[in-house]
Amino acid sequence: MFDASLALLSQGYAWLPDLTRRKGPGPVRTRLLGKPAIALRGPEAVRFFYDEDHVRRRAALPEPVLSTLFGKGAVHTLDGEEHRTRKELFVGMLKERAAVQDLTEHVSVEWERALGEWRARTQVRLFDEVALLLTRAVCTWAGAPLADQPERDVRELARDLVAMVDGFATAGPRHWRARRARSRQEERLAALVDEVRRRALAEPDEADAAAGSAHQVVRAVAAHRDADGTPLDPRTAAVEILNVIRPTVAIAWYAVFGAHALHRHPELRERLGADRDGYARSFAHEVRRFYPFAPFVAGLAPRTLEYQGERIPEGAMVLLDLYGQNHDPQLWESPYEFEPERFTGREPARDELVPQGGGEAAAGHRCPGEDITVAVLATLLPCLARLDHDVPPQDLRIPLRRMPTLPRSGFVLTNVE
Repeated sequence: MFDASLALLSQGYAWLPDLTRRKGPGPVRTRLLGKPAIALRGPEAVRFFYDEDHVRRRAALPEPVLSTLFGKGAVHTLDGEEHRTRKELFVGMLKERAAVQDLTEHVSVEWERALGEWRARTQVRLFDEVALLLTRAVCTWAGAPLADQPERDVRELARDLVAMVDGFATAGPRHWRARRARSRQEERLAALVDEVRRRALAEPDEADAAAGSAHQVVRAVAAHRDADGTPLDPRTAAVEILNVIRPTVAIAWYAVFGAHALHRHPELRERLGADRDGYARSFAHEVRRFYPFAPFVAGLAPRTLEYQGERIPEGAMVLLDLYGQNHDPQLWESPYEFEPERFTGREPARDELVPQGGGEAAAGHRCPGEDITVAVLATLLPCLARLDHDVPPQDLRIPLRRMPTLPRSGFVLTNVE
């Protein structure tokens, strides 16, 4: 069986769904990065994949992904008790309702600030500006405020956080830009962790109180101890702080997809702007389902396994097809139609909608920042719906070959009021 790595790079999001269509229903065998691989899809597959007895993360993520997107030593690379202990840190910081609400309030403040600047401009590239306002909001919320930083440094930070996401699934300039961005920001945050720890030694009572707050991500990470009882080294602590800040800024992709959906379906604007009966949340779920972000997630089989009668050899890659599942006609009626109403009056089932993975967030590998993603989108999308602006002629095509993808123009606005 030939290796499909080049096919993945050339076809992007369409690679795995196309492979599944050609080979028929059920698990699909292929080869990726020199390893035998099997691709799975559906709620049953999600439950299989997120069982640590079936799939392990250690050594599963290739070095280029670690050096750009997640960082070396990140929680994503751990299994067992090591993972559970490190994951408790993230669950405590990201899933507390008050903390999520506080972040959305920071986002609202930054939206109003940005809006004042946009009115004075001839045009605005929405993706860049939303990434910038999210950078300001999440850094303030996380205990790494930027108020005393020069504007050029804040914009560089926002560009670096975007670059880490933009360059993880490619070769060439985007990838090397992502590596440089990660190295630069890990160094900056490692120095911040050292400073926080020095202050904690000088003022232990104040530090203990702050470390217990989900709003003080930097201090909580600096104070964290792993399963073996040791604190994170400064560089690994910086990696984990970035694993809170970076994904929050990545919500800019979904925000622009939301603007794209409103442009294609202007009849939804009034209802979204009013946000009655939780419609903004339904709209956010549909944006996450309909538009492409992560194509799949992967792990390694720790031993020889069997799934639906298919043998999975030890060491094989196990792929969970996220994009394919979110567009599977067996799960979704009219999967290629944008219909927020499909989530009206209900939250998606745990292993049904999987743009950020599946399983349990508390004990498993599901993204603990999913609540933040939905809440921030439910804050930003009604603001976009109420925004008086024009969309000039531009290239709004979304290329599925590019990962992660985005409307080619970045969604330009003019005459913002």
